[in-house]
Amino acid sequence: MIELIRQYWPNYLYTDGFNYNGLVITLWLLVVSVGLGFALAVPLAIARASRNRYLSGPVWLYTYVFRGTPLYVQLLLFYTGLYSLHFIHEHEMLNSFFRNAMYCTLLAFTLNECAYATEIFAGAIKETSHGEIEAALAYGMSKYKLYTRIILPSALRRSLPSYSNEVILMLHATTLAFTATVPDILKVARDVNSATYATFQAYGIAAILYAAIVFSLIWGFRKMEIRLLAYLKPQGH
Repeated sequence: MIELIRQYWPNYLYTDGFNYNGLVITLWLLVVSVGLGFALAVPLAIARASRNRYLSGPVWLYTYVFRGTPLYVQLLLFYTGLYSLHFIHEHEMLNSFFRNAMYCTLLAFTLNECAYATEIFAGAIKETSHGEIEAALAYGMSKYKLYTRIILPSALRRSLPSYSNEVILMLHATTLAFTATVPDILKVARDVNSATYATFQAYGIAAILYAAIVFSLIWGFRKMEIRLLAYLKPQGH
């Protein structure tokens, strides 16, 4: 394995000499999909938690579809399915977008991540203490201030443990990117295995890299939970 690492470690970590590869691509997929998914999920979660069916209904349908179908199927639909439609070819921008494997992969990952995050945040919003809401209304807060100062900060803090698990699951899901020829860690491991026939070593290195990322995420989220959820711990007398 040491000789394999010495020969192929640039491919696993960042580049094959021409394009970015491996760890860099995996982290890029994770950061972009989680970042965009979070940005979209917050307003959608507010709509999902609304009592107005015209707001919550479409969001429920979106999350139902994307949580109810496999991510792999969604990726194939975006990468090969949509490109087979005639109107995609007729529109220059759409044609260029759906011909790019990275764009299609990021789109599928982002929409899938957003669907799960939306339900997590919406559940936390619905579980906000009525006492906090009544106190804010009694103080004279507008609905906008009520959400930005009370409901959202509290909900996002309380949803942190569930959301951290979702981010880790999203990291695991990035392994599907190799099916769209995106050169992530798993794609590099498969190429190394094809070149060397050292199957255990090739995929063993990939497993170590994924485990290192997961442990880093767990450590980071644990630190955030200790800091942001300290007020929920029982206070000593």
